[in-house]
Amino acid sequence: MRSRNTPDDMPENPPGEAPGTPGGPTPGNPAPGPSTPGGPTPEDPAPTEQTVVLRPRLARIAGYTIGTLVLLASIVMALVVSGGPVSAPNRVLYVLFGAAIFWFCHREASVAVTARPDELVVRNLFTTRRLAWAQVVGVSFPAGDPWAHLDLADGETLSTMALQRTDGDLGITQARRLARLVQERGTAAVDS
Repeated sequence: MRSRNTPDDMPENPPGEAPGTPGGPTPGNPAPGPSTPGGPTPEDPAPTEQTVVLRPRLARIAGYTIGTLVLLASIVMALVVSGGPVSAPNRVLYVLFGAAIFWFCHREASVAVTARPDELVVRNLFTTRRLAWAQVVGVSFPAGDPWAHLDLADGETLSTMALQRTDGDLGITQARRLARLVQERGTAAVDS
């Protein structure tokens, strides 16, 4: 059995960040409130009413950069290469190949976890799954795994490609945030 690190088992503050910065108020960092900038205002909905979208950073940068470069290279090849066995259908195939690579890179770059007030939507590379909050019992980030997992009430685990270890502290912070949302919204779903 492999060890599982939950986001709560990981250090509260990423290396190089002052203690208390993201986790709560300190003398130099008061809790956001009506008197602090960025704090809730009477018009703002309660935190559990908001939709939160979690996405990877490096996968988006790499996916769109590589996809764009391959698509542009295939278009240039289709326009520049001439004569010989390169006929019009072959030129179209060059562009279609570049478009297919771009589509795949777009799918990789657009993975996301969307936490809506009433459901959790996990968009991975080829699948999208909608879950009621009561179906999710926890979030884990197993040591050595490339992304976080949702532990479901039926005993299954669901990979969340949007929360990636390659994003370093951002991935861990997002996993912690999702774990808090699961605790808040899952409990609210059970209570109602």
